[in-house]
Amino acid sequence: MTTRRYHPDGTIPENGEIFVFGSNLAGIHGAGAALAAKEKFGAKLGVGTGLVRESYAIPTKDSFIDTMILDIIKSYIYEFVYLTQSEEHADTRWFVTRIGCGLAGYRDEQIAPLFKDAANCSFAEQWRPYLEDSTHH
Repeated sequence: MTTRRYHPDGTIPENGEIFVFGSNLAGIHGAGAALAAKEKFGAKLGVGTGLVRESYAIPTKDSFIDTMILDIIKSYIYEFVYLTQSEEHADTRWFVTRIGCGLAGYRDEQIAPLFKDAANCSFAEQWRPYLEDSTHH
């Protein structure tokens, strides 16, 4: 069973959720949600993917800070979705920012549907139509 909640874009979790943000493979975390992840949720410089303390990085840019193609980003998103469904993280709650929709330049409708099967997540309100409505694919 997938539990979905929504939050206003630009807010940060206040209930112990893991902060899920778009990053770059260099792990610079210099702007946007990545900067918030570094300052408030334990994201580490030099670590551009995966779970670190109270943050989870999904890269949307490569080591040279160039936006990655959607198919590569997709593989990182699916890795995250799989993790949310794992027994090990059955009780973990995730707070997902609008990954890829800021500095990486993708549109909500390109990214949001890729998270459809993620468990125990709170998403930005802008993603609701792409996660709730089965006509968007």
